[in-house]
Amino acid sequence: MSIISDTLKRIKPSATIAVSQKARELKAAGVDVIGLGQGEPDFDTPNNIKDAGIKAIKDGDTKYTAVDGTPALKKAIVDKFKRENNLSYSTEQVTVGTGAKQVLYNAFVATLNKGDEVIIPAPFWVSYPDMVLLAGGKPKIIKCMESDGFKLTPKKLKKAISKKTKWLILNSPSNPTGAGYTKDEIEELSKILIKNKKIHILSDDIYEHIRYDNFNFFTIAQISKLKERTLALNGVSKSYAMTGWRIGYAAGPKELIKAMGKVQSQSTSNTSSISQAAAVEALNGNQDFISERSNAFKKRRDFVVSSLNSIKGLSCVKPNGAFYVFPNCKKLLNKKTKLKTDADFVEQLLIKANVAVVQGSAFGLDGYFRISYATSMEKLKVAMDRIKTFCENLNN
Repeated sequence: MSIISDTLKRIKPSATIAVSQKARELKAAGVDVIGLGQGEPDFDTPNNIKDAGIKAIKDGDTKYTAVDGTPALKKAIVDKFKRENNLSYSTEQVTVGTGAKQVLYNAFVATLNKGDEVIIPAPFWVSYPDMVLLAGGKPKIIKCMESDGFKLTPKKLKKAISKKTKWLILNSPSNPTGAGYTKDEIEELSKILIKNKKIHILSDDIYEHIRYDNFNFFTIAQISKLKERTLALNGVSKSYAMTGWRIGYAAGPKELIKAMGKVQSQSTSNTSSISQAAAVEALNGNQDFISERSNAFKKRRDFVVSSLNSIKGLSCVKPNGAFYVFPNCKKLLNKKTKLKTDADFVEQLLIKANVAVVQGSAFGLDGYFRISYATSMEKLKVAMDRIKTFCENLNN
């Protein structure tokens, strides 16, 4: 009898983490690999935020806190929602976890019964389906085509809803495509959700601040008739370059937030007291650097999209948020290139060109691959040259 549970046997390792680990191993072995697989800003955490963490250590703020967040951090989160999204929450409607990933997992464990369905538009963040499976639910994957901007349409949403639907996940701007839903698009989806009163919405807003070309962020929690059925998920990892600090948060209905706290109380308990103190400064402190860094990301996006679209066999939609592009490589999957799948393309790109990216099939849509441009322009220029040479050799 295997010690591994049947539930875990259905779970896939995170493809993005696997690619990044492979790139690190090759680098350690002396291979000049450029890793474009991990969604982690290359910028440093701002000094005022680091200083707040150091101060917390010096002040002895190193003990257990309330399971789901300190009062100071919860208040900072409440203030953030009011200031930036015009949403009013009490601190009882806020939870803090070890990254947005844990908060999301807590929500599924707290709510899903066997057979409950979670609608997940594809392409999706790699962990959504497996988290649903771990919690006993059933992922219902809805493929969203490039022709629709990789976004869920009202028609597809309506068709996907069943009596077993418990959650819909909306991620805007999106990982892996960078696609953001406009206010009009969210309002159209909302018309269907308002009629289906048993469905809850998980709005993954982690890339809220990283947006381009005058794209205006709008969360479905701002639809008044859906606010009490929406869990607005966010964190400090991406916008504040705090991936290693592990602070995620969410706001939603009191009953749900309390249940999620119950789950966390029997797993990790509170996240780091030091990280929480730093997150208070992140949310309350100067925000000017966010737009400055978004401008840097925009320059990289423009360069990467232009470079990819100049390569024969590739095409790439220009995203309006996050720091990813999702190029189409279907024209290079044929008998001549001897590549059958996007996974083959990605594998050969790593072996022959020393560039690490993630196959689109890991995100639920075949024939694509994801590039994270959250790295220096210098590295991106070398990577684009390598990808171009690799593709030219395939075409010859």
